[in-house]
Amino acid sequence: MLEGKVVIVTGGGKGIGRHAATTFAREKAKVAIADVNQESAQRAAGELSRLTETLALHVDVRSEEDVKRMVDQVGSRFGRIDVLLNNAAIVPHFAWGIPRWPRIRDMEKEFWDRVIQTNLGGTFLGTKYVLPHMETRRSGHIINLYGGGGVKPSGACAYMVTKESIRTFTRYVAEEVRESNICVVIFSPRVPIATEGAPEEARGRLPGPEILGNGFVLAAQLPMEQSGRLFEYQDGKLVAEL
Repeated sequence: MLEGKVVIVTGGGKGIGRHAATTFAREKAKVAIADVNQESAQRAAGELSRLTETLALHVDVRSEEDVKRMVDQVGSRFGRIDVLLNNAAIVPHFAWGIPRWPRIRDMEKEFWDRVIQTNLGGTFLGTKYVLPHMETRRSGHIINLYGGGGVKPSGACAYMVTKESIRTFTRYVAEEVRESNICVVIFSPRVPIATEGAPEEARGRLPGPEILGNGFVLAAQLPMEQSGRLFEYQDGKLVAEL
């Protein structure tokens, strides 16, 4: 059902984003891979070009100019935008056994701003600029990423502030655009995941992105009545949070 549709994946050069881009490419969707690391974006797009038409874009999702240019380039290249996956984020990855982020009393404002502007600000900007394209067609899916972090030990505050905010953002935007037939949902990986950048010990202990299966493809086909909800991928299907 996604063949010929156009998908943007932010942070698509590696990790969960790259996994998602791969699953979309297998469905023959046209995939734009946006990443702050230009080399990663080009490598992923090059590898997926054997499956479908791809486009690599160097994008810092904190930059309104970058995001606007990304959306304009995708619209110009493919003539439409059907799916946006807001995946780009700064993630603490505490489950990998790496040092925890500072407590709030010790955190530099620059670090706080970078996390907030990337995770929450990037989701806002991506959504803002794809909506006019989707509203014109009266069709589209926006998928936002959720993640978890324990209250103890400390260190997850900045990250969780962004993720809980994205949950609220998703619910409100879903209602704003419901009459335009645009489905906006949030997707939770549910468990810690070790991507290619994780230490070897973590990769041996934790599942990789493949545990998410075809979850993003299913999310991009959810009906409008599911808009605003949070979903997890379990046993080959999406399960909505009650």
